[in-house]
Amino acid sequence: MYSEKQKSKTKTFRGWFTRKNKREEAHDQLNEISDESEDEVDNLDDGFDQSSDIDPCTSTNELRIFVGTWNVAGRSPVGSLAVDLDEWLNLKDAADMYVLGFQEIVPLKTRNVIGAEDPTEATNWNLLIGKTLNDKYGSPWSTPMKNPISSYHYHYDKISDSERRTSFSGHSGIQLLSSQDENLYDGNKYKLMASKKMVGVFISIWMKKKLLRKYCVSNVKFSSVACGIMGYLGNKGSVSVSMSIEGTSFCFIAAHLASGEKKGDEGRRNHQVSEIFRRTSFPRSSEDDDNPHPLTILGHDRIFWFGDLNYRLYLEDNLARYLINKQDWKALQEFDQLRRELEDGGAFQGWREGNIEFAPTYKYASSNCNRYSGGLPSKSGEKQRTPAWCDRILWYGKGVKQLSYFRSESKFSDHRPVSALFSIPVEVMKPTNPRVVPMQTILPTITPPRKREAGNSNEETKSTLLSLMGKDLIEASPTNMQKV
Repeated sequence: MYSEKQKSKTKTFRGWFTRKNKREEAHDQLNEISDESEDEVDNLDDGFDQSSDIDPCTSTNELRIFVGTWNVAGRSPVGSLAVDLDEWLNLKDAADMYVLGFQEIVPLKTRNVIGAEDPTEATNWNLLIGKTLNDKYGSPWSTPMKNPISSYHYHYDKISDSERRTSFSGHSGIQLLSSQDENLYDGNKYKLMASKKMVGVFISIWMKKKLLRKYCVSNVKFSSVACGIMGYLGNKGSVSVSMSIEGTSFCFIAAHLASGEKKGDEGRRNHQVSEIFRRTSFPRSSEDDDNPHPLTILGHDRIFWFGDLNYRLYLEDNLARYLINKQDWKALQEFDQLRRELEDGGAFQGWREGNIEFAPTYKYASSNCNRYSGGLPSKSGEKQRTPAWCDRILWYGKGVKQLSYFRSESKFSDHRPVSALFSIPVEVMKPTNPRVVPMQTILPTITPPRKREAGNSNEETKSTLLSLMGKDLIEASPTNMQKV
């Protein structure tokens, strides 16, 4: 027999799933009957998110998430790079969350690919990112950390309900903080939420500290898929982070796909995409809370896939450079492999990408250089590469609004970093019994890397995307099954 508390909780979640289904049915009806432009449909979507159908026990808040990707060509971060990071992270228009994906944070040499993971470079990148984010707010990290976190596999200690501030305004759900509360943050505005490395692929997620007191962030999980040499080495692949922010689930996938500009190389990239979908999973554990969480990539509400995806141009080198000199990005996109795969359903069917209005990001001749590699005349020993938009950011899920999509001009690598800023609705549960409790310091925990058990690779090989999605279907409610 359920207790009264359990019945109330069950009723609340049932109502939440029902509301989500009603809004998504409304979205589907709009898509079927509307002849308007895509932007107009997006505006209608936003209207439904703010409709009067929202349950009085929830409110919808907007979360600004910055997503960035950068192939750093095996170079270690240096102090002078902070200026480049400042420009890339666009701190003049600071976001609520920063989700950063890197590729080749270590050179892709044999010892790095098949050897034990070394967290040194990931830790150095996290230190520099944290310094860049928090120096802007009067809290310089002028001295090294006494006990630097291990960035191989890190996530923050979840705040319990008794530790979270639950004083909200009655209408907007915005948390009210006093000036005394703000002083408890010691000036650091952003906190490292999750960090994971696989060979050269690295993801680092940061969030404003005050939002950790406003939102319940739960079920932070990791998944790595190595699909490089022989299909199972980590020179190529992905690292993914799953988390829930209040009633909305997020999945962030940082990836590095197969290189090459020969005919047919796009097929290898498509295959790796399908392998990442098939083999990425976030199994339940004894440490999970009572809230359900997705087991697969496609089970999430909002999904972001970003990285050096390595898709090239179906175009001869001299013609590509001609269009680049004219800055005719629209004409150049007609020959973009990834755009064609999105349109034809070869990969990422149903996913979206913002309009590209910047120059190709790869390949520059060397660091500290603004000239693409190759071309005529070509320097001795220089690689001949047709410029391409290798570095991309895609998303999947309703209610996501992209505010900007741009590249930065750092000459640190032979790639230029790419970024996008998103506005995303998040459903927030309003407390039924508001109270104010003392805030406590959030201490990081280091989760040691888990050894892969024998036989896991074979089991993963036999899995299919359909069977993984089925895991979500089995444990989801009927209304949620319609969403998946």
